[in-house]
Amino acid sequence: MSELREDPLTGSLVILAPARARRPDTHRDRSGPCPFCPGNEELTPPEVTRTGAGAPNTPGWRVRAVPNLYPIVGDGFDGAHEVVVLSPSHENSFGRLSDDRAVEVFTVLRDRCAFHLAAGFVHAQPFVNSGRAAGASIEHPHAQVVALPLVPPAVSRALERFAAAGRDLVATASNDALDGTHGVLRGDALAWCPPASRSPYEVLIAHLASGPRFDRAPDDEIATVARATRHVLAAVAGVLDDPPYNVVVHTAPAGTDDGFHWYVRIVPRVSVVAGFEEGTGMFVNTMPPELAATALREALPDAPR
Repeated sequence: MSELREDPLTGSLVILAPARARRPDTHRDRSGPCPFCPGNEELTPPEVTRTGAGAPNTPGWRVRAVPNLYPIVGDGFDGAHEVVVLSPSHENSFGRLSDDRAVEVFTVLRDRCAFHLAAGFVHAQPFVNSGRAAGASIEHPHAQVVALPLVPPAVSRALERFAAAGRDLVATASNDALDGTHGVLRGDALAWCPPASRSPYEVLIAHLASGPRFDRAPDDEIATVARATRHVLAAVAGVLDDPPYNVVVHTAPAGTDDGFHWYVRIVPRVSVVAGFEEGTGMFVNTMPPELAATALREALPDAPR
């Protein structure tokens, strides 16, 4: 049973989810079948959606979404937790997908977020954990969506920063990246290494005309950001020898019509949060983002820069 608790000293929220300790770890134990590979559909809960051919819960799919067997939320703390399998291939991380398949994955993520918000949840969080050091317990590349009955503290703080600034902070940051020092990709979607990157090779990606909510993004926005995300992840893999990473979609909660700009954050897991960071909340980054942006641009010689 999951339970939401608040730390009385810091005010931070913690979800206790002891059932997740029972998750299989295919990074350690590769003796059993992969539950996300075609032909093993019976090892997952019944799918909630798929793209591609075939009957439900049979091979033939291209992208497949199922409830998480070991959810973060549920029972004592209401919510929904789903897995979105990126492709039938056990080896195709997001950066190895084709542009069309990357767009398909982002479209499924958007639609699952929209489904849960329409069902009455307040916030839906899409993300990718790739590699054990980034929090993935299953090797087969997959994304996740967690729907919550509340607005998470970090989301509330982001909305407050936008309101206090009185301007679109994402648009301002992306425009600043056009100076060529921090920019990685240019076009309808921009990718850049933020000047105050919290960790090495952190990249932000945003469509120039996005609204506040990922779940309401039109198809053209989804496609542009998905392709940019795929290209950047391919560059990250080339520069850093395929590191573990997280992809997080930052989006506003239900009921938000303005005052935010949804975007994607890519965080390669090549450093650790240590005692100084824990004690101060200040991050130490040993890789200047200007140099990181240059390395990533050079790994994408055919991309608009």
